[in-house]
Amino acid sequence: MSSSQNTPATPPPSDPRRPSASRRRKKPAHWWNRGTGIRLRIWMAVNAVLLSALSYGVYAAVVSNAEGTGYSGLGGGSRTNPGLLERLKGRTEPGIPTKAQFLHPDGVYFGAATTNAPYDAAEVDKLTVDAGGIRPTMTSFFLSWSQKFNPYAITAAYEHGTLPVLSWEPWQGGAQNPEPDQILKSNIDQPAYRLANITAGTYDTYITQTAKAVAAAKWPLVIRFAHEMNGVWYPWAERVNGNHQGDYVKAYRHVHDIFRKVGATNVIWAWSPNIVRPAKKVSLKALYPGDDYVDWVGMTGYGVRESTPEITFRATIDQIRTFTDKPLVIMETGAQIDAQQLSWVEAFFPWLRKNSEVIGFVWMQKDRDSGAGGNWRFTSSKAEQQEFQAGLATLRLATGHAGAPAPSDSPAGSTP
Repeated sequence: MSSSQNTPATPPPSDPRRPSASRRRKKPAHWWNRGTGIRLRIWMAVNAVLLSALSYGVYAAVVSNAEGTGYSGLGGGSRTNPGLLERLKGRTEPGIPTKAQFLHPDGVYFGAATTNAPYDAAEVDKLTVDAGGIRPTMTSFFLSWSQKFNPYAITAAYEHGTLPVLSWEPWQGGAQNPEPDQILKSNIDQPAYRLANITAGTYDTYITQTAKAVAAAKWPLVIRFAHEMNGVWYPWAERVNGNHQGDYVKAYRHVHDIFRKVGATNVIWAWSPNIVRPAKKVSLKALYPGDDYVDWVGMTGYGVRESTPEITFRATIDQIRTFTDKPLVIMETGAQIDAQQLSWVEAFFPWLRKNSEVIGFVWMQKDRDSGAGGNWRFTSSKAEQQEFQAGLATLRLATGHAGAPAPSDSPAGSTP
């Protein structure tokens, strides 16, 4: 557009209302009126920004499912009730979750025992992909009493959005490369770790050091102490290694009391027998330390030549319910590769939904090469993985903030 078309006619010199030609200045046009080219470029830029924002939102939603920053894992809170990841990363006011927030979850805990748990975040990411994009909410790992507890285990678990679950084993560990017929004998013949020695104080220094480290970490930790005590394959079972009836409860309470004494009130104590199938004549009640010493009752139970988890777990649950109402957690599970494997996995998730007293499970995502007694991985076949993914997607997973009241600062009580 030419300048002459934008300039008004020159007024008469005698008109005092208008400036003279020497004082007149050309007024530039408003940027919006300078032509359709500029308007088009501005409009395209605005659309590009909006499209980028929308694309990022979709991307963030996808990434959140894989990285635990959204619903999956123990993140996914709201502004008024933030999840643990939000608290950990400082997105809201800092706060350390209490033990009570985990005892009665708002959904089901999906845990996994993996080769490098709880340290390997990439391993958790892969597990999430294998599980169809659903992130685990618990990370399970094992520690023998010949090993020093590393407090970073707690931090590492929470960094990828999982509640740490420690199976704390009072023994020197299994024998290295024993002959097949010597495996059981070498595992249980460890007189230094007799239950009476634990109660007598032989390991009090080690227990106290561990308890202080856990207390200093502050964040909740599940401790499954001396699990599967009703069997005969660990040196802390009462029927082996020179132990006697009543020794287990004494040792359990002794360890628990040391933690209470040093102020390690952030421990969720899980008493965890094996299912009664291989030990039907052993009384679970006689091995129970009491409700004042237990927060969760765990179970180890695998689908072995059984078509449903009801067959696997029912007899054990019925016996447990004769002496305690504590929440139940399946601490180890999986399905043996046999003719019943797929039917067992398919039935597992409907069974969980039906049995609301079972608040969580830990899948043994290991095989013989990674330290398990068999191949329990849900990825052992494409068919099993598909059944697992489909079933897991039907569960409402725990987010880690059930809104339970905070526990007392006092170490006394049923939830010390």
